[in-house]
Amino acid sequence: MSVTPVIKGWCPGALRPMLSGDGLVVRLRVPQGRLTVAQARGVADLARRYGNGVIDLSNRANLQLRGVDPERHEGLIDALRALALIDVDEGAERRRNLMVTPFWQAGGDTEHLTQQLTAAAESHALPEVSNKFGYAVDAGPQPVLQADPADIRFERSAEGQLLLCAEGAALGKLISRDAAVTEAIALAAWVRAQGASRAARALEAGATLPSGFDHPRQSGLGTPALGHYPAGALVACAFGQMDAETLTALADLGPLRLTPWRMVLIEGATALPDLPGLITEAADPLLRVFACTGAPGCAQGRGETRELARHLAAVVPKGQRLHVSGCAKGCAAPHATDLTLTATAPDQYDLIRNGRADAAPDLRGLTPAAIASHLRKSADAP
Repeated sequence: MSVTPVIKGWCPGALRPMLSGDGLVVRLRVPQGRLTVAQARGVADLARRYGNGVIDLSNRANLQLRGVDPERHEGLIDALRALALIDVDEGAERRRNLMVTPFWQAGGDTEHLTQQLTAAAESHALPEVSNKFGYAVDAGPQPVLQADPADIRFERSAEGQLLLCAEGAALGKLISRDAAVTEAIALAAWVRAQGASRAARALEAGATLPSGFDHPRQSGLGTPALGHYPAGALVACAFGQMDAETLTALADLGPLRLTPWRMVLIEGATALPDLPGLITEAADPLLRVFACTGAPGCAQGRGETRELARHLAAVVPKGQRLHVSGCAKGCAAPHATDLTLTATAPDQYDLIRNGRADAAPDLRGLTPAAIASHLRKSADAP
């Protein structure tokens, strides 16, 4: 029998962690999505000292330390503050929900806008909308974050001008660099005035954006491939998870930029590292699967997820994606995927095609063996 998961309506932070099945989840909203070498080494050390040594990459380009003892949380915060990874207070941490393209250049618009948004969060200038309300700074030549969760976006038009965009709207507003954050604050205030918690919900309810949102947006590039870029080398972690030893080894290669794609960009790197737990080949079948922590690490998980996903990766039909979710919340993949398995009990999963983890299933109560057999037949079908 399935159990309805508890929707908490907020995401963990560092100052406001969330209790899970393996201890506290402490989420770090890393400034500009960039860890210096010293910060990366420090975080790896703290993951071992205060947690279970497991580090997650979230789909909002944050880091999460897992297995933290609640009685030691205060000591962890002091140590993170010494690394300049803690906000001035919980309110600033909550408002500074920023996602940044990893391909930014020093001195460019992305760096400038991120710094200005951070200052606005600290000064309480960003309006309180909801705990999940977020901003994407995606001001490269062409957007790369459009498939990732954000309410207000900075993008660039096909002509190279800055655009302010609301999630769910096809048109954006041309803005200047100097007025960009002021315009974003006004748009967030507009969302709140509609009585909505998210920008897309305001538009879905029939609200009309203020004047000026009349310029076409560019289509995004989609999730970048692994490999070399002018900013560095992009590598992936299976299921967006690494251990402290891997983070330490990555730090030895240079500063790290976080992404919402279960990937890390090693700043300035010209070679792809050969490290345990890293994925460097674009054809690796593990890139086809998403999986949350699942049971027993997550208190809401009804079944195991990542070992099953690892076992099934090779039989996922080419061109399709599989999401294995420990419950109906679907944290690892909030959007519909080709194939979704939602755990309902130990070794029992519902199969959903082209839907989210909470959608009506096409098949119920499948065992892992039955799932593997079903996927093999699907892959072999003409």
